[in-house]
Amino acid sequence: MKLDNNNHSLFLLYYYLVLVVKYRRQVIDDTISDYAKDMFVRLGKNYNISLVEWNHDMDHVHILFKAHPNSELSKFINAYKSASSRLIKKHFPQVKRKLWKEYFWSRSFCLLTTGGAPIEVIKEYIENQGMK
Repeated sequence: MKLDNNNHSLFLLYYYLVLVVKYRRQVIDDTISDYAKDMFVRLGKNYNISLVEWNHDMDHVHILFKAHPNSELSKFINAYKSASSRLIKKHFPQVKRKLWKEYFWSRSFCLLTTGGAPIEVIKEYIENQGMK
């Protein structure tokens, strides 16, 4: 097992995050998913967060990521949801027909640690999600 490290600690922190579109509107296609994924990667660098796996369905995304112990997860998630919501609606005007208010994401989210299951099992689960 390869552990991450910083100056004074070793760690291996994986998280599984699910973000749902407001009102579960079915607006996520491959293009919007790729855009949202790229934003996650770019913003994650500021919070010592790195993407491991990403997939989407039409009304939600599945994200597996690694973080450092000093990563402020709730601040990152809120910053990501706010920025991506604003920019997705700006760059993809077709979304406004189904989401007419300012929000793209639901206020809630699901964040799980992944210590109980092997990472490969979780990666396989996320890979098998998506449009059916």
